[in-house]
Amino acid sequence: MSANDDRIFLKRFSLVIVALAIFAIVMILVAFQFHKTLGQHDNPARVEAISARIQPVAGVYAGETGRAAAMAAAETASAGAAPQVAFDGSLDGAMIYDRVCAACHDSGAAGAPMLVAADWTDRLPKGEDTLVDHAINGIGVMPAKGGRSDLSDEQVRASVEYMLAQVQ
Repeated sequence: MSANDDRIFLKRFSLVIVALAIFAIVMILVAFQFHKTLGQHDNPARVEAISARIQPVAGVYAGETGRAAAMAAAETASAGAAPQVAFDGSLDGAMIYDRVCAACHDSGAAGAPMLVAADWTDRLPKGEDTLVDHAINGIGVMPAKGGRSDLSDEQVRASVEYMLAQVQ
């Protein structure tokens, strides 16, 4: 091979590279043109979901105007439907225990006392009202109302009374 052959190769190779670069630029320009003509069609459900996510969590009320807005918001909230109560307000302690309390109290999870007298010897002397208060407000790792904030205080009391009847 001679130096002349190398020059011819480099000349042809550089022409191929330049042609490919020009072809790539033309393809990019064509793609931009198609993109402009298609336009944007957002999914309405997606737009609604984005709007819901960027809504403020709470309002900021300042001065008399803010106070009026806060009062109007409070009236609107209170005029809405009454809060839902778990299990249609049933006071069946056994049913509430089975559906809420049994998850921890049947297995002793996280130190929950099981329904055996030995687990309740230090708790029973505190009295039923104290036990109900602990069940409503939570104690230790037990969450308030067993993690079901939709339970009424009466439902929690019925469940505690059922548990105590099973222990004795």
